[in-house]
Amino acid sequence: MYGKIQTPAYILEEDKLRKNCELLAYVSEESGAKILLALKGFAFSGAMRIVGEYLQGCTCSGLWEAQFAKEYMDKEIHTYSPAFKDDEIKTISSLSHHIVFNSLYQFEKYKNICAKNSLGLRCNLEFSLAPKELYNPCGRYSRLGIRAKDLMDANLEGIEGLHFHALCEESAQALEQVLKVFENNFSSWIKKMKWVNFGGGHHITKKGYDIQKLIDLCKKFSDKYGVQVYLEPGEAVGWQTGVLVSSVVDLVENEKKIAILDTSSEAHMPDTIIMPYTSEVQDARILSTREGENISSLEKDETAYLLTGNTCLAGDVMGEYAFKKELKRGDKVVFLDQIHYSIVKNTTFNGIRLPNLMFLDKNKNLKTIREFTYEDYAKRN
Repeated sequence: MYGKIQTPAYILEEDKLRKNCELLAYVSEESGAKILLALKGFAFSGAMRIVGEYLQGCTCSGLWEAQFAKEYMDKEIHTYSPAFKDDEIKTISSLSHHIVFNSLYQFEKYKNICAKNSLGLRCNLEFSLAPKELYNPCGRYSRLGIRAKDLMDANLEGIEGLHFHALCEESAQALEQVLKVFENNFSSWIKKMKWVNFGGGHHITKKGYDIQKLIDLCKKFSDKYGVQVYLEPGEAVGWQTGVLVSSVVDLVENEKKIAILDTSSEAHMPDTIIMPYTSEVQDARILSTREGENISSLEKDETAYLLTGNTCLAGDVMGEYAFKKELKRGDKVVFLDQIHYSIVKNTTFNGIRLPNLMFLDKNKNLKTIREFTYEDYAKRN
């Protein structure tokens, strides 16, 4: 299937996307919670109509995401930003249904402009189960959200909802712990609200996630406080829905066999560096991570290759992998699960080509949604 396509290319598979969305729709139906797509994690223009068949809308991080949500899905639009700007807030207000403010100052400044929206505040729980401090929105010195002690004696007239975000690829058990802290710290305000947004980071579509526990938590909370519950997963929508296909451009040796690909961990798979993690590769085994940590040993019938990117960054390395067949120049190398948090973060560092966006429909027809050119690079610089 990959033999003749121009690389690099992201390929989203419709069947896998629908499977995720069907599960999310089931959670919504059984729990009463409304589920929104967080565009920061998944924003594939060619698939937004499909996601809109199952979910209630999108959650956005600012003006451009709100415009994208309006153009490609046109359902509920909820917008939060750490700091809204004067020259954008009117347009954001016109596009959005809910607007969530990060500070009391911003609420006071813009509440009249946004009077027709359902307004909310983001809460800083000062508690999180995020696996890394880089992804901890409730850590010490965090700029994200308002602490409970800072809401004391505040005039919240006009506020209809509260929002928190304290998870990152976490379980329903983790949400249960977070909810206990949220209720302990913010219960006096929750009782006055119409809705509460549990944020993102719920790994709902990952194998082993306790779906029934999530449903029960949402129902119990909604019944207890009489509020509409929202969830806003991003990664869970795009989880294991597609691949990044690259080609071997050259093969060199320096103590190890090294394959130089026409893609880049830095530019096209940034979370493999930021998280960090080592991506699985089709028809290959991970021998060692991009940082050199050994995972397994090479077997007799395998050949080891260090897979590397085609930029000048010395650390543009994906890891060392074992292949049953020796690689040749022109061979395809397929990185698995590279749809979420890749397309939305990729760059043209070094002038490297942006991967084309491709879509494999349920009938196994492969089509190009967007092909990027030099003009896309030039316009960014």
